[in-house]
Amino acid sequence: MGKTEDLSKDTRDKIVDLHKAGMGYRTIGKQLGEKTTTVGAIIRKWKKFKMTVNLPWTGALCKISPRGVLMILRKVRDQPRTTREDLVNDLKRAGTTVSMVTISDTLHRHGLKSCSARKVPLLKPAHVQARLKFAKDHLDVPEEAWEKIMWSDETKIELFGINSTPAVKHGGGNVMLWGCFSAKGAG
Repeated sequence: MGKTEDLSKDTRDKIVDLHKAGMGYRTIGKQLGEKTTTVGAIIRKWKKFKMTVNLPWTGALCKISPRGVLMILRKVRDQPRTTREDLVNDLKRAGTTVSMVTISDTLHRHGLKSCSARKVPLLKPAHVQARLKFAKDHLDVPEEAWEKIMWSDETKIELFGINSTPAVKHGGGNVMLWGCFSAKGAG
């Protein structure tokens, strides 16, 4: 559960005054409409520090300087495919060592979120050259000829197997999917 709103200074002072008058935690809580645990916490703070105001919050200081944060934000906005690892390395070269979690927290604090790029099969140089050759060879083909062509592909999706945790006896199975498209639409 998140932090609730702080009690006013007057309420805190009333709790301490009632405690000095000899009232118990429950009685004070009922009289002021506060929880017994809240009353106890305020009284313990008063006994320890002789004050009822909130002390400044403690916690680790941000490891990334304001200038480093600006550098991160600029790089992510200019190059959206930048990875957290790239940002960690950039900061390390600038003299600041941080974890990827710190990078994520910083991006989140500034309204940016990370996502993983969809995995696609990598094209080998030979594939790139073959595609480029095909495109160059067919530059002069008239538009009407492309209307007669259907493009297709197939893929195998494993239900239970190497790519997932087996949950069924006697092997898994897979599904073959086939799809196509042409100038007339998808199929």
